[in-house]
Amino acid sequence: MTLSIGQEAPKFVSKDQDGNEISLVDFLGKKVVLYFYPKDSTPGCTTQAKNLRDNFSTLTEAGYVVIGVSPDPEKRHQNFIKKNELPFTLISDEDKSVHELYGTWQLKKFMGKEYMGTVRTTFVIDEEGKISGIINKVKTKEHSEQILAL
Repeated sequence: MTLSIGQEAPKFVSKDQDGNEISLVDFLGKKVVLYFYPKDSTPGCTTQAKNLRDNFSTLTEAGYVVIGVSPDPEKRHQNFIKKNELPFTLISDEDKSVHELYGTWQLKKFMGKEYMGTVRTTFVIDEEGKISGIINKVKTKEHSEQILAL
């Protein structure tokens, strides 16, 4: 599935790091940064999360709610949040259902091997639930700047 700017963002219901149900519909009326990343506590994902953490006040002042999505279980998300003092929600998408809706669970290649995994992608969703921006080439050290430049 390929999503495009102007299209309605796929609605989902999933669990956050604390096991609470979270739905995209809960955020209607707010701008949402929905970022998909491969795995908690890996170098690139930690750099990306820390960049969002360090610029969190700027993002919230600009009206954004930040939500991260990875296939990690809730407990791993809790540890990642605590270790890195992350002020935003992480969705545990162990069944990859949210990834499938957004087309971020794809065949990848690394060192000659093929496997299914998360393609690091960020969707910015406007107050009406429409996709207003897509970042396919995420720069982990400059992710907040990429979001704010949209």
